[in-house]
Amino acid sequence: MLGYVTLGTNDLQKNAPFYDAIAQEMGVGRMMDFDTFIAWGEWGGGAGIALTKPFDGQPATVGNGVMVAIEAKDPEQVRRLYDIAMTNGGTDEGAPGPRGEADPQGNVFYAGYFRDPDGNKLNAFCMAPAA
Repeated sequence: MLGYVTLGTNDLQKNAPFYDAIAQEMGVGRMMDFDTFIAWGEWGGGAGIALTKPFDGQPATVGNGVMVAIEAKDPEQVRRLYDIAMTNGGTDEGAPGPRGEADPQGNVFYAGYFRDPDGNKLNAFCMAPAA
């Protein structure tokens, strides 16, 4: 259903390396790259992430209650994505770990939460067997 998600930035060139590193771990790269807009993903693939300077020329702000979730293949990739975020200027919003109770199949929601250098909230998640 989703094609891509766009997040605002006040310094595209400074903050693009954060998403370059996340995209590399996910096995994709930049699919569009302009002076005011960069999109990461794969044409014909799943939903991508874009970073842009706001079109109206006003400063980018963080949406209260807005979060972009990146689906990881397993808990190890969740941890790698979280570590990549921390290494590339992100801030912690909740270390990787299981959240909530196991579903009827014995899986738990496993996630790590972080913010990009502009303050946009993201998480990396997967469903994983309960420990």
